[in-house]
Amino acid sequence: MKQPGIEHFLRLSPVMPVVVIEDAERAPDLARAFLRGGIRVIEVTLRTPAALRAIEAISRAEPDISVGAGTVLSTSDLQSAANAGAAFAISPGCTVPLLDAGREAPIPYLPAVATPSEVMKGLAAGYRFFKFFPAEAAGGIPMLKSFAGPFPEVRFCPTGGITQSTVRSYLELPNVLCAGGTWLSPAEALAARDWARIEALAATAAASRG
Repeated sequence: MKQPGIEHFLRLSPVMPVVVIEDAERAPDLARAFLRGGIRVIEVTLRTPAALRAIEAISRAEPDISVGAGTVLSTSDLQSAANAGAAFAISPGCTVPLLDAGREAPIPYLPAVATPSEVMKGLAAGYRFFKFFPAEAAGGIPMLKSFAGPFPEVRFCPTGGITQSTVRSYLELPNVLCAGGTWLSPAEALAARDWARIEALAATAAASRG
């Protein structure tokens, strides 16, 4: 069976939770809270020693949610993410080695861009789906509107500084497939295992596309 491409994962939910997990044992419960709220995809950032174990735990315990690895900074990160069971990988930028490796990787890869030149570099490497990061700091909605003219075939997942109150405006743009958000899993809610709060935040986010 052909493996789905990155577009498949970007279309699973209007908002992709971007999470930092300190305790891998909590990862399956977090994933279940997202699922109950209607979110079917999650990005676990490789910012903690527990991240790869968390990805493995979610991929084994909750097959109904697609878990990807974020903050992929090197080709070794990309391979480690695939080995841990990540369904896809996302970077906060793009480098030539990662663009090259991403084309041959065992899982789909989403590079990030912030400027027209970076979009052109990605297009030249064979990509047309990108994370737009850091979205708010890099120009937000006006920048994405500006991208639409010269790059009509490109689609984005903006992430960085987006909140529940602003996400719908991003999702209304025709070149945006989904948006990444850190607000769905507040650190204090994770620490307290407040799954009901996280489920409620997920439910609101899942209804963000009008």
